[in-house]
Amino acid sequence: TSGMKVLVNGGLNLSELDGWWAEAYLPEVGWTIGDGEEHGEDPAWDAADAEELYSLLEREVITQFYERDEAGLPSKWLGRVRESMARLTPKFAASRTIREYTEGYYVPAASRYRERASEESAVGASLTQWRQNITRHWNTVHFGAVEPQMQDGRHFFRVQVFLGELMPEELRVEFYADPIHGGVPALEVMTVSKASENSTGAQTYSAEIPATRPASDYTARIHPYQANAALPLEASEILWQR
Repeated sequence: TSGMKVLVNGGLNLSELDGWWAEAYLPEVGWTIGDGEEHGEDPAWDAADAEELYSLLEREVITQFYERDEAGLPSKWLGRVRESMARLTPKFAASRTIREYTEGYYVPAASRYRERASEESAVGASLTQWRQNITRHWNTVHFGAVEPQMQDGRHFFRVQVFLGELMPEELRVEFYADPIHGGVPALEVMTVSKASENSTGAQTYSAEIPATRPASDYTARIHPYQANAALPLEASEILWQR
């Protein structure tokens, strides 16, 4: 974008917190106006943004540019320029983008293609069969009873799952809890322990989780699983315990 192009030329950015600038902005490298939210065509917000812009230009931007040291250089301005070029140019550049896409997507995709095409596309054929099974029989999968217990500071969960026409190896059963304070979600893969003696197609899954959070924070869920599949891209179905 134009804001990224200006970096290598020693320019500074003053913009709303939108697009790349929402990710790149730091007080040391430029300026921002607005609150980072969308406000549509509200004339009142346009007027407020304009007032903030002119005030910022008058109080900081123009002042720093014309404030010169004994050598006649705008030292504060040049300090921002150095910070901007040093911090932002390596990150917001086409070379970084191409490298990340190549290493993170293109090379793995090529390797995955070769794997699926080898041995007369044996892996690809098994994936196709698995995907067809999921499409045909997903609506036959449902939860049974969920039994939480606590012992010695740990949660013990047992969940009954009716697989319908699918096999245990075609699915994954997990316990999930939302993240706390901006962290990562808590996720525990359940293991199948035994088949039910009374219900055809039912399996009992279990998991053991440290009781650092209430049992009510966790919800069981089921989604398709195949070791060679790109998930959830190739199978986005998911079933949550109600």
